[in-house]
Amino acid sequence: MNYIDKQFIKNEDQKQLLLKTSKLAKEFETRADRYDKEGLFPFENFDRLKEAGYLHLTIPKNLGGTGATLYEFLLVQEKIAQGDAATALSLGWHLGLMMHLRETEKWGENTYNTICKEIISSKKLINSAATEPNSGSPARGGKPETNAIQKEGRWIINGKKIFTSLAPALDYFIVPATLEETGEIGDFLIPREAIGVEIEETWDTLGMRGTRSDDLILNSVEVPLEALVERKQKKERPTAQGWLLHIPACYIGIAISARNKAIEFAKTYQPTSLTHPIKDVPEVRRKVAEIDVKLTTARTLMYSTAEKWDSASKNERDSLAYDLAVTKTVVTNTAVEVVDLAMRIVGGQSLFNSNALQRHYRDVRAGLHNPPSDDITLKILGERAFRE
Repeated sequence: MNYIDKQFIKNEDQKQLLLKTSKLAKEFETRADRYDKEGLFPFENFDRLKEAGYLHLTIPKNLGGTGATLYEFLLVQEKIAQGDAATALSLGWHLGLMMHLRETEKWGENTYNTICKEIISSKKLINSAATEPNSGSPARGGKPETNAIQKEGRWIINGKKIFTSLAPALDYFIVPATLEETGEIGDFLIPREAIGVEIEETWDTLGMRGTRSDDLILNSVEVPLEALVERKQKKERPTAQGWLLHIPACYIGIAISARNKAIEFAKTYQPTSLTHPIKDVPEVRRKVAEIDVKLTTARTLMYSTAEKWDSASKNERDSLAYDLAVTKTVVTNTAVEVVDLAMRIVGGQSLFNSNALQRHYRDVRAGLHNPPSDDITLKILGERAFRE
């Protein structure tokens, strides 16, 4: 374990969690290239995560889960992303949603407890399917074209969702839909086996190929009335959702991996023009130092924000919406910069398909398009400044 790993460990439990996760990350790294090249979902990785008990990491202890804090969740995400970014981001959606439900208590107790039990006993996977072709990201306030009609004591749901991460492996989809009678937006819990649920394989992207964020098609899907798990309330100001920090944690993990690979290369690569490896070239050392400054700055912000969240009361957390948005923007942009610097150290060899750095370069850019996007963050910060 190098100093980058040790830098934000606060106690022995976190150290042991990170050591355990490191073993998985190293295993995942051996398969990452194949999953990326073939655009496959990492089923083998998720089988290992299920065996190791990672699916219930953010489920409360009183229900049989690990009860991880946000801080601990980020340690795991960052480390797994060093092995395979698509696996980390996919796991993050599942774990993050379960953390969000744990903290907000949005769902009825029976429904929440049942899902927790299924995750623990049957290793079920869950994720939200919210984005649509026309309305775009829900973060921008678009109303779902997916609609739900109440008929003969059942809900009938029709629509299409895109960017459905973990699509091939999900057991449950959380689907926002417009309630036809009232115009409200509601979240529906839809099991994969429901008649009319179809996955259309459309995910053919530059980066994060292994997330298999395919399209979800809902053709007159019938679910019971209790499948409506939440009626959405319109908020005038951004809401604080600490669990979304799993996004920057994943991307900074990619950056750490790129940094480590650049250093390994510099230790051994010796062109004929030098009498020593390039690690002794002042400009290479300067770039590595610049990388470490950027990583330390970004990770300090991320983990300090997580600490604030973990120590805050429910009421105090509302005020952290801006801190969370700033953290996501700073950390993901820093991750992009670090990968670029790592590739500059390695040079033209970083462009070969056989070099993991080219995958990191493609994967890390996806973070710029995860919520909240930079322009939304800058908008809400500008509005806050002139509201005071």
